[in-house]
Amino acid sequence: MEAQATTATTWVIDPSHSEVQFKVKHLMVSTVTGLFSQYEGKLEMVGDDFDDSKITFSADIASISTGNEQRDGHLKSAEFFDAEQFPQLTFTSTKFTKTGDDTYDLTGDLTLHGVTKSVTLKAEYGGQMQDFYGQTKAGFEVTGVIKRKEFGLTWDGVTEAGGVVVSDDVRLVMNIQVTKQA
Repeated sequence: MEAQATTATTWVIDPSHSEVQFKVKHLMVSTVTGLFSQYEGKLEMVGDDFDDSKITFSADIASISTGNEQRDGHLKSAEFFDAEQFPQLTFTSTKFTKTGDDTYDLTGDLTLHGVTKSVTLKAEYGGQMQDFYGQTKAGFEVTGVIKRKEFGLTWDGVTEAGGVVVSDDVRLVMNIQVTKQA
């Protein structure tokens, strides 16, 4: 009996229909949202299901934006991301496991600020659709929490009253649309 060849399909991020955001508590009373405007990634799928797909992603640290120029400059500085020395964050999946009808656990190596750690994120599959140009699109919402200090982002400010200025927990919220490649 001959083994059937399995076709690999590559999907690439459509940045005009995607968002890569992070959310951090400020003074532990409100949340500041930031985003990366320059990023790329791909998903390589074998067979007809996204289960076990290989995913790679990178974002340019210099593209960070929180809507406040002064804060953005501080985040790009050596006190935080150090964009000059560490210009990109990268993610390479090690597992993409289906956990429900439309849900997955996405585990991989996240490299940020020169530190690589394994992280597990949640991914919710939004479905597939063909666009006006005949391209097949698929959507995912990827969420999770990382500890910034584990990646060497250790700047801490403390108010006069002893309050924490920036939380250690960073929530990731990424709405990603990918385009199937011919």
